Amino acid sequence: MKLLSTLAPTVAPAFLIVAAALLAPRGTPAQTTAALQTPQALAAAAQEAGSAKTWAYALTMDGYIIPNATSYASPTVTADRDWLHLEARYNSEDLRTGSLWLGYNFSAGKKLVLNVTPMLGGVFGRTTGIAPGCEASLTYKQFALSISNEYVFDTSHESGSFYYSWPQATYSPLEWLHVGVVAERTKAFHTKLGTQRGVFGGVSYKRVHFTTNVFNFGFTKPTLVLEVGYSR
Repeated sequence: MKLLSTLAPTVAPAFLIVAAALLAPRGTPAQTTAALQTPQALAAAAQEAGSAKTWAYALTMDGYIIPNATSYASPTVTADRDWLHLEARYNSEDLRTGSLWLGYNFSAGKKLVLNVTPMLGGVFGRTTGIAPGCEASLTYKQFALSISNEYVFDTSHESGSFYYSWPQATYSPLEWLHVGVVAERTKAFHTKLGTQRGVFGGVSYKRVHFTTNVFNFGFTKPTLVLEVGYSR
C-alpha cells in the first residue's frame, strides 16, 4: 500500500493517453517498442509490419523502486500503423517530464529479423528540449538483442543535455517466458553507478506481459523496476 500511494501521484498525468490507447479500434500489430517484447513477438511484428494497414497500440507501465529515494511510475503509450510510429512517455527523460515522439518503422529479414525505428521527440516539463532517438532489435529464434536510446538536447540549460539508453539481451526458452540481462543510463534517478546494470525475468499471456528487472545487485543496494504491459 505504501508503494501504491507513492506511485499514484505520478501516474495521474498519463490517464488521458492510457484511456485513448485502450479505447481505440483494434488493429494488427505493426511494431512496438523493442525492449518490451520477447524474441517471438519481435519476429512476428517485423513480418507483419510491411503489410499492416490498421493501427496497433501498446501501453507499458514501469514502477521504479529505488533505495533511499522516491519511487515513481513511468507510463509509455505507442501507436503504430505501417511505417508510422507515435509514442508518448512520462517520467522517462526526467521526473515530472513528458515527451512526444514521431518515428519511422523499418524491418528486414525472416529468420534473422531486424527492426529499426529512428525517432524525433519533443521533451517538456522539468527538462525541456529536443531529442533524436532510435529503437532497434535483432532477433533470431529464441534470442534477441534490443536497445532504446536517445540524446536530449536541453534547450533551457546546455549542461542539462544527456544520453539515455536501455540495452538488453533476451532469451525465451518458452513462448511465455523471457529472461536476460539489461542496463540503463538515465537522468530520472541516480545511484553510485553511472550506468545501472542487472538481470530480468518475465512472463506473458496473450496480450499482457509482466517483467521484473533487478539492477545493481552485488554492486550497491538493488533498484527494482516492475513492468506490466498490454498491446493490441
